[in-house]
Amino acid sequence: MSLRTAEEESATEIHLPADVDWQMLDKSRFFFLGAALFSGVSAALYPIVVLKTRQQVSQTQIPSLKLGLSIVRHEGFRGLYRGFGTSLMGTIPARALYMTALEVTKTSVGTATVRLGFPDPAAAAAASAVAGLSAAVAAQLVWTPVDVVSQRLMVQGGNAAGPCALSTKYSGGVDAIRTIIRSDGLRGLYRGFGVSILTYAPSNAIWWASYSVVQRMVWGGIGFCHSWHRNNGEEGKCSGGDGYCVRPGPKAVAAVQGLSAAMAGGVSALVTMPLDTIKTRLQVLDGEENGRRPGVLQTLRGLLREGGFTACYRGLGPRSASMSMSATTMITTYEILKRLSAKPQESLG
Repeated sequence: MSLRTAEEESATEIHLPADVDWQMLDKSRFFFLGAALFSGVSAALYPIVVLKTRQQVSQTQIPSLKLGLSIVRHEGFRGLYRGFGTSLMGTIPARALYMTALEVTKTSVGTATVRLGFPDPAAAAAASAVAGLSAAVAAQLVWTPVDVVSQRLMVQGGNAAGPCALSTKYSGGVDAIRTIIRSDGLRGLYRGFGVSILTYAPSNAIWWASYSVVQRMVWGGIGFCHSWHRNNGEEGKCSGGDGYCVRPGPKAVAAVQGLSAAMAGGVSALVTMPLDTIKTRLQVLDGEENGRRPGVLQTLRGLLREGGFTACYRGLGPRSASMSMSATTMITTYEILKRLSAKPQESLG
């Protein structure tokens, strides 16, 4: 029995609108449409990522609006898209790995938890958390090198000083990759990989679990009738005998998913912000101190010297906004993508 089947058969819990699981997807359409849709989303949100990254490497707190205006004034609008080409090239394979790991793990863990007798809400939250964790680990195999290169390109037009100043200037992504490999070897492209895993794995686990729980709470809070799908998607008397059943429309579904995603994104950003700041500095650094490259603890001590624990939260505004906007856009895009990629019902047997 799958998680989805178990949800549809129970009439004692609040049920979310029916999901499209891994077995129901046309994989070629799923990956092709996913590459196109998520590339567009990445392009729209990229300037916020640039602001967040420059704030994290700065030794002083710079308001987001002031920083954004400064970038446009001195570097032009293209300054907000430094490193975007490199980032975009990495987005497609990283997203493919992410979506595959997410869907396969969610289906597998969901089925296992239901068989073990977990109630639907706990099964859904556990499956979402484990799926988010595994997806983050898989994606980082591609995304860490992309992150290292794109972030260096993001900040080299700025005026960062001190340990985060770049002594090397790159003419583009390819030049950055060659230079990093020449000076540090392949391991240079994976600088901060461990911290990335520590940042994104729990972040994704927290996000997907929070999203599952919050979405269920929102549906329950607005009085969502849990038996609409048992009425074959039609309005009328609930088959469970618990009143008049109204199927939520596409706009209501999208609104609830978007709100749940934004709330989950804010929680995740707040919890993992210090690790993200440390990760960014490790990946941007190209200098040495006392003959050794700074590690996690040394980077943390440097941040604490600069501004106390609050220095670890530089860029929280843009990152929270980015994660909430990204989560809202991504989840609605993702749900649309899955429904566009669903196989015809007759082919499912």
